[in-house]
Formats: sequence, structure tokens, C-alpha cells
Amino acid sequence: MTDFLDEKRQEIAQRLKELKPAVDEFARLEAAASALKGVGGSSATATPAPRRRGPGRPRGSVHRQELAAKMGIKQNYLYRVLPGLEQEKKVSKQGRGWHPRKG
Repeated sequence: MTDFLDEKRQEIAQRLKELKPAVDEFARLEAAASALKGVGGSSATATPAPRRRGPGRPRGSVHRQELAAKMGIKQNYLYRVLPGLEQEKKVSKQGRGWHPRKG
């Protein structure tokens, strides 16, 4: 029985030794998060700022998501469908954006 207990004590000691760096890192990160709370007007739970887009889609054009929803298809399928719709004069491409044709 003593051999079993000694073996388990050694296993526990080894595992504690392995986990110590992670526990130390956790404590450092927790302290850093606490120190940064309220600094700069943002908190750890704040949502990140939305990505800024470059000079892509002009205002007023319809998003692929909206087009796909109106057509009842998946958004990524539009890459195949839009050129054909352009030939049928149902949509037009202006720059990088697609626009529904009126009338």
C-alpha cells in the first residue's frame, strides 16, 4: 500500500510541477486584465470595432447577402449566378458591386 501511495504522490507532484507555469501565467494575465480595466475607455467585454472597408461597394448597392436572401439561394452561389443574371439584364455590375436593374 505504501508503494501505491508513494507512486500517487510522485504523480501528483509531477503534474503540479507541469501545471505551475500555466497557473503563474493565469495569475499574470488576470492581474494585467484587472490593471487595464477602464484604461482608455474600453473594457475586456467590449466588442471590437467593425472592420473598415476600402473603396469597395458604393452606397446604395445591394449586398450579396440581401440578393441571396431575395433569390432564395446561398450567398456563395451568387458567384456562379450573377454573371448569367447580368447577361439576362436582371443585374448590372458597377465597379465591384452588383445592382438590380430597374424595370
